[in-house]
Amino acid sequence: MAEIKAETTHQHRLSVPEPDVSDQKNPKPKRVASLDIFRGLTVALMIFVDDAGGEWPMITHAPWNGCNLADFVMPFFLFIVGMSIALALKRIPDQPAAIKKVILRTLKLLFWGLLLQGGYSHAPDKLTYGVDMKEIRWCGILQRIALAYLVVALVEVFSRNAQAEDLAPRWFSIFKLYAWHWIVGAGVVVVYFAVIYGTYVPDWQFTVHDKDSINYGKSFNVACSVRGKLDPPCNAVGYIDRKVLGINHMYHHPAWRRSRACTENSPYEGPFRKDAPSWCYAPFEPEGVISSISAVLSTIIGVHFGHVLVHLKGHPERLKHWVMMGFVLLISGIILHFTHAIPLNKQLYTLSYVCVTSGAAALVFSAFYVTVDIWNFRYLFLPLEWIGMNAMLVYVMAAEGIFAGFINGWYYDDPRNTLIHWIQKHIFIGVWHSRRVGILLYVIFAEILFWGIVSGILHRLGIYWKL
Repeated sequence: MAEIKAETTHQHRLSVPEPDVSDQKNPKPKRVASLDIFRGLTVALMIFVDDAGGEWPMITHAPWNGCNLADFVMPFFLFIVGMSIALALKRIPDQPAAIKKVILRTLKLLFWGLLLQGGYSHAPDKLTYGVDMKEIRWCGILQRIALAYLVVALVEVFSRNAQAEDLAPRWFSIFKLYAWHWIVGAGVVVVYFAVIYGTYVPDWQFTVHDKDSINYGKSFNVACSVRGKLDPPCNAVGYIDRKVLGINHMYHHPAWRRSRACTENSPYEGPFRKDAPSWCYAPFEPEGVISSISAVLSTIIGVHFGHVLVHLKGHPERLKHWVMMGFVLLISGIILHFTHAIPLNKQLYTLSYVCVTSGAAALVFSAFYVTVDIWNFRYLFLPLEWIGMNAMLVYVMAAEGIFAGFINGWYYDDPRNTLIHWIQKHIFIGVWHSRRVGILLYVIFAEILFWGIVSGILHRLGIYWKL
């Protein structure tokens, strides 16, 4: 989620009206409110799908192929990171200073990623902390964003001299102006396809190291000996992660455990079927090496939309470019999926998935841009804007459960008897006589709206968590 917020408080200040910001010196323009709101919506979506997804599995990650609501969160963040890069780095004309800033921010993202998702934090469910370095999880949300940010930001910095001052009026001129970005994107596609379709995946075995599993210490064999497969056990993405990261350092609760092949309770979590294939018990890294390389494409598309905001003059020109490109991406991804050419798959971060989610991000941002920056209905989205302006704080405290873990540390008589449990049981579940409805409303009002108000107070005080 990362870049989640480095740019919020000052980096992407850009004039939304007609003037070409790239020509202004020492500008003090207003913020692009629609970008803050889009970022806030994405953080809110993450909280929503993570905390309500257990009761509403149709909104959480698809077990394998497909695209549920949760599967849009990561690409939306990467798209926003790309737009922020285009807007923020324009304000740092000195190349060494820009490189230093990019590297420092990347290191900060990696640090927080390892701390929050490496296994050190057990919040909010357990009142403990610490991780066995033999089983630390190396990859995660912030680590993926760090990689995408580093690659795209450095391309932006080093290709700066190749960018002309004036943009020709032709539609494709902006693609030509930033040709190096698309060359890198093409290279990513070539490398990704070469790996997933050209890598031979042999048979493999693993031992369950999850201490919470009833199969802890048990070994399983998985038969593959294939090339170019995109199924759960025999894809090249998982094979390379097992070789590079080590199977002990991968995510122990992959979404495929909710698939019909693994559990009769699908799409809910539940006990494994008696005839469940051995790979159901295996770890899988959804933010692994090869899939993260493919994820760079989402940020490249996002940085292109930022370039449009910088260079094109006037709302109609910007919107025409954004909406047309958004629909092209969306339709292309849908065609690739339904013709069975390339399935939509978040775990593998396939090209069709990039297209669909980036196209959706383009259209959602365009809708916010019209509603907020053109029609000035900003007040309708103030809680989301406040969250977007302090997104790193809300991500850490709410999405990663640090604040809930702190509250749960103050219990009465029993560790399960906490203020959060009492609020859920008596104010939401008890009133509606439904756990599903109660949890849904709790997440919306006691988490998302609560953090919207907290972020608004912090905004009034001028307090932001910046990377």
